[in-house]
Amino acid sequence: MRRSVLSMVFLATAVLVTLAWAAVFAQDDAAQQPQLQMYFTYGKLRGVSNDEVMRGSSAATTIPMFSYTVTSSRDGNTYSGVMVGRSPFFHGARTTDIPAVIVPVKFTMTDVSAGAASVFDPTAADATCSPHGTALTLFQNSPILNPVDFTMPFTGGVNVGSGEYVDDFQRANFWTDVQVTGNRFHTALSPITTLAVQSLTVPTGFGKSYLSPGGCGSFGAIDGANYWDPSSFGRVGAGEAQTLIANLTTAGEIGPTVLPIFLFYNVVIDTSGESPCTGGCAGGYHSAKGPPVQTYAVADWDSTGIFKGVGNSATMSHEIAEWMDDPLGSNPTPSWGHTGQDPTSCQANLEVGDPLSGTLVPVVPLNGMNYDLQELAFFSWFYGNTSLGVDGDFSDNGTFMSDAGALCE
Repeated sequence: MRRSVLSMVFLATAVLVTLAWAAVFAQDDAAQQPQLQMYFTYGKLRGVSNDEVMRGSSAATTIPMFSYTVTSSRDGNTYSGVMVGRSPFFHGARTTDIPAVIVPVKFTMTDVSAGAASVFDPTAADATCSPHGTALTLFQNSPILNPVDFTMPFTGGVNVGSGEYVDDFQRANFWTDVQVTGNRFHTALSPITTLAVQSLTVPTGFGKSYLSPGGCGSFGAIDGANYWDPSSFGRVGAGEAQTLIANLTTAGEIGPTVLPIFLFYNVVIDTSGESPCTGGCAGGYHSAKGPPVQTYAVADWDSTGIFKGVGNSATMSHEIAEWMDDPLGSNPTPSWGHTGQDPTSCQANLEVGDPLSGTLVPVVPLNGMNYDLQELAFFSWFYGNTSLGVDGDFSDNGTFMSDAGALCE
């Protein structure tokens, strides 16, 4: 995803987002109010080499991972990285199951703006903004956790088999290598369990709730750098996220061999929970700590409708895909940019959601609900060369028809 130090992100976007908020509050006609931009970030594993990670993976002390090396046609350099699952490059018919644990997090804000809600609970009914069910139920029933027969690109493309969205994205990502296996190469989240809701009260100064401008209901903003997860947001030390991980690990409910998925409901992560995203809002991120290496993902389930190109499961699809293809937050690529969530700057990492942030595939109906999933960039888009992806494309819905091109400056 984006740079690991969020302060750099927020400095780059503060003016833009501040102007967006000013415009939102200045307009009386809700139908004409502009939507806000949501950003995504990542935490980078530190103090553990890739060799140590792979030894842990081989010893089953963390999740299965494989390493890759590729020479990029974009700059002629050779790059190495680590992904979740088993390598697709050996044409093997194999299914890798990664146990996943959903951790719903309920936030109660002690600082509440006039008319806004104080409690944000993914397990609670919200008939007004989420009439089809709770955020937790909708996530459990979503194509992120349940198999669907996907065609990629979604219109007139190739049937890539039946699987969860990110599983089938990964199949399409390396289609040249895995198509010979038929429908027998998969990297799936299974089995999936759900913990009891984890309840947190956010102290004043570290979070606040606001009415959603021009949207439905309320949203909460928590301080990522000083309260929720400092080490993933450019600071030193542990926050509530690390306390939760430690407590749940001690209780035997999660561990390095599973993927914990922290599910928020209408709560985003801000530079300061006391400002309504004037420095930018992160809708989710993935991160890793260790040794032993514990990977995890955090995502907001949004029902407010105030964020551009983000609906219900879009943020979750972004984060799970980036966890799969860059689980340690350290896979390097030739520089790319001027696209997706930040059209003004460059990145140099294998964050497959960022180049197409805000771009959704056609809605996927499942279990009585229309799900929003984000389009994702293929491996070959970052490194160049002939596309390994399905249909010769460079993203899973064909928005990218060629690689990232000249190095970003």
